[in-house]
Amino acid sequence: MEWLDSVRYECGFAFYITSGYRCPEHPLEARKDTAGAHSTGKAVDISVRGRKALRVIEVAQKQGCTRIGINQKGSARFIHLDRAEETMTSPAIWTY
Repeated sequence: MEWLDSVRYECGFAFYITSGYRCPEHPLEARKDTAGAHSTGKAVDISVRGRKALRVIEVAQKQGCTRIGINQKGSARFIHLDRAEETMTSPAIWTY
């Protein structure tokens, strides 16, 4: 939370979190062979688009985020940030 607050503060605008911690039984987590970053409390999805999305990515990278997922199409646009380096291949960037 401190890291995310730091990113939000530097961005200069509020974040609307669409997905934070997910328990291992959450439908999206239960389908996975190994625990995902959301189920370890190290990932967040932020509803953001356009210039603000670019700013979130820029600041998150500056502050050490090496795993970023991007969905910037349709109505449910978001940026996924995670810091689960010890359990995932890092660095990585992907689109949905």
